[in-house]
This record gives sequence, C-alpha cells and structure tokens, in this order.
Amino acid sequence: MRNYKIAFVGLGSIATRHLKNVHVYLASQGDSCSVDLYRSSLSRPLNEDLQPLVNNSFLYADDIPANKKYDVVFVTNPTSMHYETVTRFVKHTDAFFIEKPVFDSTKVDEHVFKMIEDKISYVACPLRYNAVLQYVKNKVDLDQVFSARAISSSYLPEWRQGQDYRETYSAHKDMGGGVSIDLIHEWDYLTWLFGMPTECQHLIKKVSNLEIDSDDLAIYIGRNEKTTYELHLDYFGRQTLRILDLFMENDTVHCDLIAGTVNFLKKGDTLKFESERNAFQMKEIEHFFEIINHKIENDSTPEHAYRVLKIAKGEF
Repeated sequence: MRNYKIAFVGLGSIATRHLKNVHVYLASQGDSCSVDLYRSSLSRPLNEDLQPLVNNSFLYADDIPANKKYDVVFVTNPTSMHYETVTRFVKHTDAFFIEKPVFDSTKVDEHVFKMIEDKISYVACPLRYNAVLQYVKNKVDLDQVFSARAISSSYLPEWRQGQDYRETYSAHKDMGGGVSIDLIHEWDYLTWLFGMPTECQHLIKKVSNLEIDSDDLAIYIGRNEKTTYELHLDYFGRQTLRILDLFMENDTVHCDLIAGTVNFLKKGDTLKFESERNAFQMKEIEHFFEIINHKIENDSTPEHAYRVLKIAKGEF
C-alpha cells in the first residue's frame, strides 16, 4: 500500500472532480493519499463533503517551505496562473497534472520546458477517454478519412450552475478565458487522431450578446498530408452539441460524444457507448497514475499541449 503526497493548487469545479476521483481510484488500488490544498483565500470554508479529502490548506501566496515534497501537484487554478504555478512548484514535486490549457499565452519563456524535463508532466485531455473517441481511435481506419468536421457548441451561462457566468474565468480574456482555448479539447483530440496540421486558417472573435470580453466564436479550417479539418467552437449555442463527422470513401461516420453514439450513415448501423462524463474523467486519472508509475508512456506532454495552444489561438 502506498500513500501519495499530493498538492492541489486551486479547487474549482474541475479540481473538485479530480480530487474526488483521485481518492476513489487510489482506494480501488489499495492505496491512499494525503492532500495539501493551496488556495487564493482561506476565508471560504470547504464544503462538508470535501473536508475529509483535504489534510491541510495553505495560502497560495505564502512561501512554500523548502522541504515540502509532493509525488504529484495538480495545477487546477485559473489558466492565467498555470505558468507561475509550475515554476513555483517545480522544486517541490516529482510530477505535474496540469489542467488544460497548459498556459493562457504562447508568449511564455519556453525555458520552462527545460525546467520540468526531469518531471513527469501531463496535460489534461479527458475527451480522449470518451468511449466514442476511443472507438474512433482504435476501430476506425483513420487513413481512410478524407475530411473531419468537429463542433462544440454550448451556452456559457448554463455551464456552471449557481455561478454568474460573467464572473468566471471563461468570460475574461485576461484570466485565460475565451472559447478558442476553453474548448481546446477539440484541437487536442483532432491532433491525437490525425496529427498536427501543416496549414490552418482561423476566425476568432466575439459575435454574440454575452456579457464577456473574451472570444465566443472560433472557426478553423486546416489540413495535413493525412486529412483536412473543419472545427467550430462557440459559447452561445442553446442546444449543447459535441460532434465529430468523418467523411470516408464508403461511409460518413457521425459521432455524438454527448449521446455516446457512432452512426454509420450509409450502412445504417448505430453503436451506443457509455457517455457519462465522470466515466472518462476517471479513466484519465487512472491513465495518469499509470504514467507516473511508469506502466505506460506519457502521451500528453506540455510540449504537445503548447503546440496545440498555438493552433487554437490562431498563431499557427
């Protein structure tokens, strides 16, 4: 039995999910963890269901004792703070789990990659573990895809129940918000399936009446030697959509990541998969611990995520 020493930096909605899943996964393996939480303020009490999951809480702004050492640091604070957080904790951990996007800007000092080269550093990409995309990756002959078209459309005010969307990081460009990087999942899985584009055009701007100063629409057209891509992202779609269409010689494959279905439109066949969100979030936590325990290779490095960020921001 192993007890992991873990730090969480920030405890928003996604960090709360990760925290719970880490405890559940480690318990399933006969392991445990002790968790230190670093927060921007200690004035807000933890929810009752989270209190047993956290051993100590610290103020993020305070100095980290030199002898503090963690097996893993989860970087789950606002994207605009990721770079600073990684550089602050690099001497205090053996591994990083960095919530997507890796950074909010491509204008960072790229020496950071040298700083963390002896660490296992993984950038979150949970959609890869969605059962529909796992089927596409492992069962569809991707070499036969002439063109891929993806869309992620949803209504930002309904993302976080009980929270004013205008006060979230998504609404503010200076906090790392904007649909182009908030929904970077799509570019991550497209490059995972088909590789990096060799050319790409984009349109990124605010077009709706949402009270935000970040972009709410991003459209891309790209290609490489393998296939072509079309990608639409928005914050204003009133019916949530997360779709991938594959145009192939003998069929068109319609993949609905929310419904958990793969439809072969010509053949008429439909496959149904588990689509519950936490199922693939949990699979990512399992995958990450297999990486840090050297059972599998790290397949989502900060360098890859940084290249994806450049594409998403239109800096190709």
